[in-house]
Amino acid sequence: MSGEPTLSSVLVKPVSADCNLACGYCFYSPKAALYPETGRHRMGDGVLREFISQFMALSGDRAAFCWQGGEPTLAGLDFYRRAVEYQSLFGAPGQAVENSLQTNGTLIDEAWARFLRRYRFLVGVSLDGPPELHDHYRRDHAGRPSHERVMRGIGWLRRHEVDFNILVLLNRVNVDHPKEVYDFLLSQGFRFLQFIPCLEGDPETGKPARYSITPEQYGRFLCAVFDEWTREGVPQVYIRDFEDILFAYVTGEAPSCTYSRECGKYVVVEHNGDVYACDFYVEPRWFLGNLTKQPLEEIVEGERFAEFRARKPKMAQGCGDCPWLPYCRGGCPRHWTVLGLDRNYFCPSYKMLFEHSHPGFLRLKQVVERTRAAKGG
Repeated sequence: MSGEPTLSSVLVKPVSADCNLACGYCFYSPKAALYPETGRHRMGDGVLREFISQFMALSGDRAAFCWQGGEPTLAGLDFYRRAVEYQSLFGAPGQAVENSLQTNGTLIDEAWARFLRRYRFLVGVSLDGPPELHDHYRRDHAGRPSHERVMRGIGWLRRHEVDFNILVLLNRVNVDHPKEVYDFLLSQGFRFLQFIPCLEGDPETGKPARYSITPEQYGRFLCAVFDEWTREGVPQVYIRDFEDILFAYVTGEAPSCTYSRECGKYVVVEHNGDVYACDFYVEPRWFLGNLTKQPLEEIVEGERFAEFRARKPKMAQGCGDCPWLPYCRGGCPRHWTVLGLDRNYFCPSYKMLFEHSHPGFLRLKQVVERTRAAKGG
């Protein structure tokens, strides 16, 4: 296969917002209100087959599936067995398939681990630090803590050598403990990390919800972790934000949407085939169509998706001649729009980080360039 793909990545919600946990800060659980006709949401076999068929026809040499929720393991192993069968059935010669699964980890057992290893799924596990920090918000519907169950699930992933990374949601409880969180993760042998800042609006006040973090807290956290990350010179731990920023220092472009010039690197497919522009914008305003009623190719080439992609560059124009714009690119648009702001809520955080880390990133850029030169690339 060759040529520019229409769409190379998709985020799939096979169980919509359904979850076995009831995390206090979850932004996706309210999306269940979009589908009130039933309390249990599952992607049927007809939608699964149609979705995979259409997506793989559009995705060129590489088709990347990211299975999320809610809690995507609620769909069951048989669902994912069918998914990989359809990927094999509809894949073109030479077409690579990548699967990732974002999970709370509590339902992972040996059967899951064997399957994930066999089909080379990359697994992202949500873990907010040591028990006393993690369990504050990450509890089940009965109010029981989840840390022990998450660590048990990770144990199964390790036994079967499943590739996984850790996603930490920074909230008002753990964000003031950067070294404690970082040291805990490293003490458990975790070397692939991602830190996501929590920001939700309070529907009654219009201000940040009580579990959200402030720009100053996020900035302090990033600076503290950056110092730990670079303490021994060349980092030995992968931290997604820092790696993406370093990529921008070296090449001028970042791989992730947060630090890219524009949005629209993927779409979201809900359990019933509804397509949205982004998982942060699963709302009527950014509903693009339903792939069982309209071809996915038409949906992603439509005016609504083009409008969505054009929003971020327009927002970033308001950043003027900020010296850090080439690296942050205005950040995630949701951090502008969730509170109706005229700039990114975390703009002060990024300024704190870049003013603190710029010399360090320049040194790392030199290391990357010397390594490339030595390899002749």
